[in-house]
Amino acid sequence: MRGADETSGSLFSYVDLEGRIPARHPLRKIRQVVNEALASLDAEFEALYSDFGRPSIPPERLIRASLIQILFSIRSERQLMEQMEYNLLFRWFVGLGIDDPVWVP
Repeated sequence: MRGADETSGSLFSYVDLEGRIPARHPLRKIRQVVNEALASLDAEFEALYSDFGRPSIPPERLIRASLIQILFSIRSERQLMEQMEYNLLFRWFVGLGIDDPVWVP
């Protein structure tokens, strides 16, 4: 019997990004190394930012996004933001949740 070609506009999504990324995907190891390096730079990042004002995009996420742009040869930040809108692998690597808004390029 042929199934119906219908989309479900579900109200809630229970997608775990961690579970969507294959355990042996090469970006898992790269992300681990990058996170360790960024953890060692935490004090330097803290010194660069003010204690008051509007919160910025975390520099760790910006660095991970730039790394994705380099690794996948994405030509511009605008294209990177477009791809991060729908690419779960990129969202996971950068640290964005599935419902988190993507930054304005």
